[in-house]
Amino acid sequence: MSKTIFEELSWRGLVYDATPEFDAWTASGSRTAYIGFDPTASSLHVGSLLPIMGLARMQRFGHRPVALVGGGTGLIGDPSGKTAERQMLTRDAVEENLRGIQTQLEPFLDFGAVSNAALMVNNLDWLGPMGLVEFLRDVGKHFTVNYMLAKESVKRRVQSEDGISYTEFTYMMLQAYDFLELSRTHDCDIQMGGSDQWGNIMAGIDLVRKASSRKAHGLVFPLVTNASGTKFGKTESGTIWLDPERTSPYRFYQFWLNTDDRDVVPYLKYFTWLSEDAISELSDIHEAQPGRREAHRVLAREVTALVHGEAERDQAEEAAAVLFGGALDKVPVKDLRDIFDDVPSTVLPREAFSGDGTGILELCERTGLTASRGEARRLVRAGGLFVNNERQGDEQAVITASHLIEGELLVLRKGKKSYHLVQIEA
Repeated sequence: MSKTIFEELSWRGLVYDATPEFDAWTASGSRTAYIGFDPTASSLHVGSLLPIMGLARMQRFGHRPVALVGGGTGLIGDPSGKTAERQMLTRDAVEENLRGIQTQLEPFLDFGAVSNAALMVNNLDWLGPMGLVEFLRDVGKHFTVNYMLAKESVKRRVQSEDGISYTEFTYMMLQAYDFLELSRTHDCDIQMGGSDQWGNIMAGIDLVRKASSRKAHGLVFPLVTNASGTKFGKTESGTIWLDPERTSPYRFYQFWLNTDDRDVVPYLKYFTWLSEDAISELSDIHEAQPGRREAHRVLAREVTALVHGEAERDQAEEAAAVLFGGALDKVPVKDLRDIFDDVPSTVLPREAFSGDGTGILELCERTGLTASRGEARRLVRAGGLFVNNERQGDEQAVITASHLIEGELLVLRKGKKSYHLVQIEA
């Protein structure tokens, strides 16, 4: 294990920039560090995993992590990295999103009775009651317009066609005040975030110094991208969420399993607890035998277990094995629908499988798996027809309700990879 948190973050490639003496400051005693999370949805997504793991790593090194959820700033919107002003949230929407986010942080951070127990705060608690005059007097006086215009996130928006609203222009001061408030109330002396937050973090450090003469530090992580040029966490089917209701554990597992070969080793450093030696060994295997995809499997296993637990991880692996002829009896229908989301599908009435059921040859023709019953017969005789991944060797076989998985669907397969899903009419 690394001697300091800075060394740990450094070998993992997680230090994009940091204030001078950050290493010495964190090595000299237990510190309190915070990261802000944007409550624009009721679930965090995989892009949030890097900061979440950043707080968790701080806690493992004896520091106290604070997860700040921007209930107040979420009503405004951060211009950093944005090309246009986003729609502001209502208070009710923010509150609902806060509840979902807290649940997702709990597997990573220890909020219990330990000396460096994690803390979750909502900046609406102090920003909400603050009046405009009070804000301008206590915060605004410490910022010059020139200082704010010099920040890259503001400069880009000012130069854009749509410009920047005064609402978003004040965001930097609001975030800086968060740091000052946490410094006063929780002895927080470190703010961390993505590299696009560097300007806001430096503004907070300046405010803490000017308003209270306290020391403060900051560190930013690199913004995660992937080698193929698409935004991390985005797929053809949309955002990869941490909420299993939005992105199933199976699809979550597949997202990591399908990581580009060029990204898999960095992602092992970013998103897992594996040691430097363990990752180095996986890197060597990956370089020597990329076809084994050992590093990909370990990445998918580790991250899925972190987010969804080992039981859901194991179930996701069993579901993934279905495509290679694995058993279907332990795979829930919801996962099977995910697995076969893009294969041909036929909806049949339940009556088709009640009583005497439907002959296998008729079923193949009826679903279009084969062009005719004759083709289906030849397929059975050649050993190339499978029902629920079990080889069907009897051309006189009848498919009944007993074959239906959870009474809802049936999986037909022709040869090794030609699948067809049969679903029961609702």
